[in-house]
Amino acid sequence: MNKNPVLPLVAIVGPTASGKSSLAVWLAQRLRGEVVACDSTQLYRGFDIGTAKPSASERQGIPHHLIDVLKPTEEATAGGYRERAEVVLAELRLRKRLPIFTVGTGLYLRALLLGLAEVPQRSEALRERLRGSAAEHGEGHLHRMLARLDAKSAAWIDPADEKKLISAIEVCILAKKPLSEVHRSGRNPLQGWKAIKIGLAPEREALYASVHARTDAMLANGWMEEVKDLFASGLPMDAKPFDFIGYRELQKVMDKHIPLEEARVAIQQATRRYAKRQMTWFRKEEGVHWITGFGDDPKVRSEGWSGSKRRLRRKCLMELEWTYNRRRGSAP
Repeated sequence: MNKNPVLPLVAIVGPTASGKSSLAVWLAQRLRGEVVACDSTQLYRGFDIGTAKPSASERQGIPHHLIDVLKPTEEATAGGYRERAEVVLAELRLRKRLPIFTVGTGLYLRALLLGLAEVPQRSEALRERLRGSAAEHGEGHLHRMLARLDAKSAAWIDPADEKKLISAIEVCILAKKPLSEVHRSGRNPLQGWKAIKIGLAPEREALYASVHARTDAMLANGWMEEVKDLFASGLPMDAKPFDFIGYRELQKVMDKHIPLEEARVAIQQATRRYAKRQMTWFRKEEGVHWITGFGDDPKVRSEGWSGSKRRLRRKCLMELEWTYNRRRGSAP
């Protein structure tokens, strides 16, 4: 028997507020799995409510990985995420546990499974010129510039995320080709694992209702107080997590620039737009088994459960028998 078999991992993709975490925990309980977050916002410590980190009660005793691993002043990158994820995967392999990824950041999943191409060395001079151009021409300028250089990358980057826009434009200019093309070249695919991808696709109006309800719940559960505490802790104003949806709007409330109700509406609108960008990305992901509905819907769970078992058996039967059933004597 192969001592290093190709093993399955499950990746649950879908827009924010679609119930990925709920489905992941439910599957983990039935497939001897553990949850691995694949979300650029949940990496940061202290930014909890607005990034929708699952609470202790929501985790239901299932171990969760790659949450709270970065300081707010550290930089999150797709390459850094892959390095951390590979360490987690090696640990889960040793303990014979099925990795179940909850994917909010599509680029991170792609970096993990397919690898990343080498990008040109960063140019501080170019970045400074781009920041100056953004200040001169106002909101939306950098996003329009990226759309001309690389429409595919512009489709999934938040128009308000200046740092990510500058980084993407920088690569396009220095590499003399779109960032999306750079990412497709020279990759180093993940070895020893085979992905089973489940996609959650709620109906649009239902998803938007879920986004609105979750925003209201976050505010009711102390999101504003979390933002105040973060600023009071002495974090620099330019720390990356303060650019996340909701945190920037609530900062304006704290500074008395806008009322809370205006911020609430702005957060809901920005989250809807983000969900749309996520679906644009995930629809291009190959090999996804799409399910219409939310991750906490019994019908969706049933389909995800039966589909996962079927694909686990079909793709990696011999390896699974060695890994998961050696001491159990029955199929998963």
